Amino acid sequence: MPRMLDVSEDVRAEIGDAEADRLLVGDNAPGSYDCTSCRTPGDSEQERTSTVLFVGDETAVLAFAHATCIPSQVVQVAEEQLQGAVRSITGGEGPYVDGSGSGAGRPQDAPAEQAVLGITSGLVLIDDELHPALVVEPTGAIARPGTDGGRGDEFLQLLLEQGFHPVHRTDQVPAVLHGWSILLAMGQLHAVLQPGTGGGAPVAWWQAHAPLQVTEGWRTAANKSQTVLVFAAPAGSIGQQPREDLLRDALDRAAAKGLLVAAAMPLAGT
Repeated sequence: MPRMLDVSEDVRAEIGDAEADRLLVGDNAPGSYDCTSCRTPGDSEQERTSTVLFVGDETAVLAFAHATCIPSQVVQVAEEQLQGAVRSITGGEGPYVDGSGSGAGRPQDAPAEQAVLGITSGLVLIDDELHPALVVEPTGAIARPGTDGGRGDEFLQLLLEQGFHPVHRTDQVPAVLHGWSILLAMGQLHAVLQPGTGGGAPVAWWQAHAPLQVTEGWRTAANKSQTVLVFAAPAGSIGQQPREDLLRDALDRAAAKGLLVAAAMPLAGT
């Protein structure tokens, strides 16, 4: 039976016309599946379904998702993370995206069994100027890829190795992290991009399972400066703050404890 599958041009280019056509007529495509984004069941015979191709350096894994969660696309994934993608398709944790909230996504440099990232947008006042900011906080400890987590939470150390800088005071604009960028499309936040391996195309370090809404003020400030400040802290350091002044207070406390890193990233998109 034909499936209600969406196969993007990028996915078709990767898997070939013959394989794409077989998927669309029902061959090699599951009827039921677990959405690779929100982890809830889907049925390609009853609802629009996206084909999502996770591509590593040498291998690729085809997964399926509700079209309402994410569009059909090719996602560049580090080769060592593809085992996580396999677990996702067979019912384990997702490879790096998660459906726990519109601001949640798995960091590219964390193993699949680790926590996901929460991202909060807000405006930070520095030198009497409002700067668009993103605050990144995992839901739990982040372990180094290839380890069992026995060394404790290495989230900040991993970011320092990527080029983030320690923050002791939040009244200074952090240095630009070259090669990284913030993907904003049609006024919505889609991803934080990091450099690809070997100088290749940028890949998603964090990606929303659905575009994340930002305020008009945040978008205006981002379009004006073309730069977004990204602050990151370990799990439990910031928390969910209902107002921007409380968020700033939480950032100040984390910085005073040596638990905050940051970087400025150029804006990609509008």
